[in-house]
Amino acid sequence: MSLKRGKKPTLLLVDDDTIIADSLEYVLSDDYHVERASDRPSSFELIGKMKESPTLALVDLGLPPDTHRPDEGLAVIRKIAQMHPTTRVLVLSGQDNKKHIFRAKEDGAVDFISKPCDIAEIKVRLKKQIIAGGGVETGHDDIEGIIGSSQEIELLRMQIRQIADSPYPVLIEGASGSGKEVTARSLHRCSSRKQQPFLTLNCAAFNGELLESQLFGHVRGAFTGATETKKGFFEEAGNGTLLLDEVADLPHDLQAKLLRVLEDGEYYRLGETQPRHASARVLAATNKDIFAAISNNQFREDLYHRLSVLTVRVPSLHQRNGDKVELLNYFMEQVAEQLTMFRLDEQALKLWNDYDFPGNVRELRNIIIRLSAKYPGQTIKPEVLRLEMSGLQRNKVKVSSENWLKNALHGSGFQLDQLLRTVEKEAIDLALREQDGNVSRAAEMLGINRTTLYGRMDRFEDKE
Repeated sequence: MSLKRGKKPTLLLVDDDTIIADSLEYVLSDDYHVERASDRPSSFELIGKMKESPTLALVDLGLPPDTHRPDEGLAVIRKIAQMHPTTRVLVLSGQDNKKHIFRAKEDGAVDFISKPCDIAEIKVRLKKQIIAGGGVETGHDDIEGIIGSSQEIELLRMQIRQIADSPYPVLIEGASGSGKEVTARSLHRCSSRKQQPFLTLNCAAFNGELLESQLFGHVRGAFTGATETKKGFFEEAGNGTLLLDEVADLPHDLQAKLLRVLEDGEYYRLGETQPRHASARVLAATNKDIFAAISNNQFREDLYHRLSVLTVRVPSLHQRNGDKVELLNYFMEQVAEQLTMFRLDEQALKLWNDYDFPGNVRELRNIIIRLSAKYPGQTIKPEVLRLEMSGLQRNKVKVSSENWLKNALHGSGFQLDQLLRTVEKEAIDLALREQDGNVSRAAEMLGINRTTLYGRMDRFEDKE
């Protein structure tokens, strides 16, 4: 199978087992141009040198120095997703328990092949991803991840196509869990920058100087702990796309520096006096009321006008009539690769359609994963489904919560900030315990991004 340009597709093969890597290169080289790496450092070097994104990547999780853990392979998957977002990553690994499969797919893998595997099966799975990633872009195929047929979601697809190739910033608004990052990735994939890096920086995950360093980079000795010169996200993004997630949480002093980048493209590394030029397209996302932040002097109005040259509103799930069943089928098909699927009876399906999903698509997906894990192959009745719906559970505890809060308000020395910090810390601790310390799944349970959770955990550790 050949690409439209007449060249063989490029396959990035990352495996430390020389015998397996040699065998795969031998049998796949007729159909693919194979590039090889054996560990994380060599992979990162090769990924950075590639001028064009590889069509596919086949990555082993168990890479040196600790081949019994998946951390090195997962790091490679994340790097590929950052630097070459159009590359479709498949995992070929013996570390095939459900936890590792979910983590790999969370980090950007599209398929998981368990070792040992017949070479014919590997070829079929690779060809399937070639078709999925390189087919004719019609219908919904060019807007990967935007699922649904409602009028609201069709309007979103139309907006993505219309503005994808514009050089101007885009402000993406929407409730938590509605799909703002998926929308940003679609804007990148549908643009002429799609072969360039797509990077995401969560503005709520870092504070002050550290966030400035993440954005613009720093030179050695710029601040305590700066032991080496480091590129920032603007430099790493190059001619690609940079998504500033939770942009409303950007500190006020950094808002002025971001404004300068948007106006004339100039920025400075921390500790450096020589200006640098940014050429990445900037996308910004928020689930907050920007106008309220402007009114409260928490967000610069001139920065808002620069960021919102183009604006996209991602609809909440309760606004998307008819999409809930389509999303149910989509995520069930994804999860079915690792778990035996459940079924909803007629009344449970009615409850599914009637439920508002306050956590939006993220909550819907998590409910499907939990039901699949708890009730494989079973028919789900409404009373079971209700237990997994957080909005319904919150209504049950509303009265007892009000009584508890009333007692706290009338207690001596009540401080709202202290109460909020305590509740936040206890929620984070509970989510981590519930998910056996898995930060990604705990972040999903809490309805926040993983980088945000890391930032809040660090903040609590500093105060302790």
